[in-house]
Amino acid sequence: MVSVVQNVAIDCTDAFALAEFWCQVTGHPQHAEDGPGVEETQVLVPGGPVLHFNQVPEPKTVKNRVHLCLQPDSTRDAEVERLLAIGATVLADRREPDGTGWVVLADPEGNEFCVLRSAAERAATG
Repeated sequence: MVSVVQNVAIDCTDAFALAEFWCQVTGHPQHAEDGPGVEETQVLVPGGPVLHFNQVPEPKTVKNRVHLCLQPDSTRDAEVERLLAIGATVLADRREPDGTGWVVLADPEGNEFCVLRSAAERAATG
């Protein structure tokens, strides 16, 4: 027997607003029946687990023990700039002079995630 990952659940103080940020990150829509004020909503990512947002009363206070790692279809650096423009913040810059490495960002509620190099960038550096 095995289990299939159905969704990745993210606690937050404003489920709809945080899901809207992640809709922009992934380019995929939020559940069509949900709107501002909902306590739970989902970003429907085809071919991957759904991102499920649960509204909770307390804010995030410590480092995530699980986080998402994103591989952009553009370059890592271009994606970092795009995500900063829509509300992410840099927590740690792990980019190396040879082009390897990643960047640790936080979403608008402080949940950490990483931006890795694109497949093309990885192929170019071996």
